[in-house]
Amino acid sequence: MSLSSVSRKARSLREFARGLVHTAHPLLVQIVPIRKCNIDCGYCNEYDKVSPPVPTEAMLSRIDKLADLGTSVVAFSGGEPMLHPDLDVLIRRIRSRGMMAGLITNGYFLVPKRIEELNAAGLDFLQISIDNLEPDEVSKKSLRLLDKKLQHLHDHATFDVNINSVLGGGIKNPEDARTINTRARELGFSTSIGIIHDGSGRLKPLAPLERKVFDEVSTAISGAGQVLKNLYSGIRSFQDNLADGQPNEWRCRAGARYLYICEEGLVHYCSQQRGYPGVPLESYTIADIRREFSTPKSCAPYCTVGCVHRVSTMDFWRSPQAVVSHQSSVVSHD
Repeated sequence: MSLSSVSRKARSLREFARGLVHTAHPLLVQIVPIRKCNIDCGYCNEYDKVSPPVPTEAMLSRIDKLADLGTSVVAFSGGEPMLHPDLDVLIRRIRSRGMMAGLITNGYFLVPKRIEELNAAGLDFLQISIDNLEPDEVSKKSLRLLDKKLQHLHDHATFDVNINSVLGGGIKNPEDARTINTRARELGFSTSIGIIHDGSGRLKPLAPLERKVFDEVSTAISGAGQVLKNLYSGIRSFQDNLADGQPNEWRCRAGARYLYICEEGLVHYCSQQRGYPGVPLESYTIADIRREFSTPKSCAPYCTVGCVHRVSTMDFWRSPQAVVSHQSSVVSHD
């Protein structure tokens, strides 16, 4: 195990312990540095083709605010965050403020030189969601187009890599998820599987073949080697009900333990609940975090947003939610 990997695991354990003891800080923040994306996937409602990057100074200010709130991990989302011209500067700022830095990307820009630059900037982890073997009208994130990028990551990356495969949402060939998961494990990456909503934001039960693949891939992910690679992605019990189109009973901590910061600098519950609470990050306080920690979300039972489920697991055993938020009605998209 490399020195950087040992240091990263130590910092992860430190933040895990701090999260167990203290509840009034975000564990994971996903922040959008640019809404523009270089590809268009049919199920995605999180991108456009025209938005400019968020000015670097504004992004640095937002990162500093997240540090002041005690945030553990800041991950760039999009759009395609690698389109931001100063992404490495932003990663360095996250690390300099004592937080962990992550990147969610479609993988198209991962050439060896760029990977080495991400290493130098101090990136801690990267996730790519690969949806199929061949590109189609539903998704352009295909293994055929990205396999060389995965090999580059294997050869050059010093940060952790997770490859996410998906089912549902109009994905045509469920067996592709099995092949993608197997290839990622061959390269030594941690793996996960997601159940996605369709283009209208609705969750549908998995069909029999989809469920068969889901069970097979889930068994592989739950293996001891995979769980040790990434304890975070190994949290997946919530997906069993979703696979059957059934609700989950859980305490969503969005707005508290998890924040989604859009390109306008507003705090949202998640990418599928933009507008709630819709408060500028610059004015977000510990009092807001405490309120949202205790606020039940009406969209929670059918939520497919895995990162929110996983982060909320930290607090599944404490603080039942009964407080009514200033946002009394949340529309469910999942």
